Amino acid sequence: MRLFLDANILFSAAYRDGSPALLLFELASADRCIVLTSAFAWDEARRNIALKCPHRTTILDALRGQLEYTPVPDASAIADAAKQGVPDKDAPILAAACVAEVDILVTGDRTHFGHLYGETVGGLRVLTLKDTLARLLEDQ
Repeated sequence: MRLFLDANILFSAAYRDGSPALLLFELASADRCIVLTSAFAWDEARRNIALKCPHRTTILDALRGQLEYTPVPDASAIADAAKQGVPDKDAPILAAACVAEVDILVTGDRTHFGHLYGETVGGLRVLTLKDTLARLLEDQ
């Protein structure tokens, strides 16, 4: 299963030891899934962890090696993503996940993506971390 990790999931994985988001990386190490992100999401996560918890940047950087990176979506893919009711700043996230043909976009951003939770958009499902972990573990 291919998972696109939004910036807030990357941030959560680095923010504290024992974060449930780290389970995605453990499952990826066990070949249970593939974790992907975009340069846009990575940069946002890196900027936020450096601002809010700078001593954890090394944790985030260590996770980078496990991630695959999606192609940069073109303007039409971003415009299509914006039609799903996400703000302009989040359209590149949804577009990158769609372009990469992932199975799940994992995001904790209830404000901007909550209306899409559980929905299929562009061939992918938008799920919370909890729902994604449940799906991965039930597929065991």
